[in-house]
Amino acid sequence: MRDPDPELAALLADISACRICRDNPAGGLENALPHEPRPVCVASSKARILIAGQAPGTRVHASGRPFTDPSGDRLRSWLGVDETQFYNPEHFAIVPMGFCFPGQDAKGGDLPPRRECAPAWRARLMGLMPQLRLILVIGQYAHAWHLGGLRRKTLTETVRNWRAILDQSASECAVMPLPHPSWRNSGWIRKNPWFEAELVPELKHLVHRHIFDGDGNIASISTD
Repeated sequence: MRDPDPELAALLADISACRICRDNPAGGLENALPHEPRPVCVASSKARILIAGQAPGTRVHASGRPFTDPSGDRLRSWLGVDETQFYNPEHFAIVPMGFCFPGQDAKGGDLPPRRECAPAWRARLMGLMPQLRLILVIGQYAHAWHLGGLRRKTLTETVRNWRAILDQSASECAVMPLPHPSWRNSGWIRKNPWFEAELVPELKHLVHRHIFDGDGNIASISTD
């Protein structure tokens, strides 16, 4: 869907055509992306909530749509929204730290987000979305970019400090740190029961508060 803001629409078109990680990669051509880039990014001039993730995985690379995988199912359950609401750009902008699938390591895990993306695009994108009121930062790379001095030494410490981070950031655009919703993190969630008991209900509340229907009423959203 083309954004109605012409400047943002033009920037999204440039991002869609981006081949920096293949043609001019950080560290030289020996570090080039080994497959054809397919940037995945949903920026919006209307969304009040930004999901700042890591990078597309294999399924998202194939679909060209963010969070079309089990991680997306878990994330939507945390947010208390269905797919229609999640993929509505008037509700959510979805901008990962790296726009293209970075490939996998020797153990089959996804590599970190490509280093080229954030310096090339992120500040410009954020500057064209002043209407944002809540940023959900997912995983350590998004924490590092968005939280600055509010970030703690470990991901667990950062997420556990979510109340203070919300309080300190809420004057302009509130920020909430999250772990990655990957099923690889199921062990982390079991070891940290406070996450689903305390943070997730507040997360749903914040998301519901920022999603409105045309009459200004809270939209119907599942909280199961």
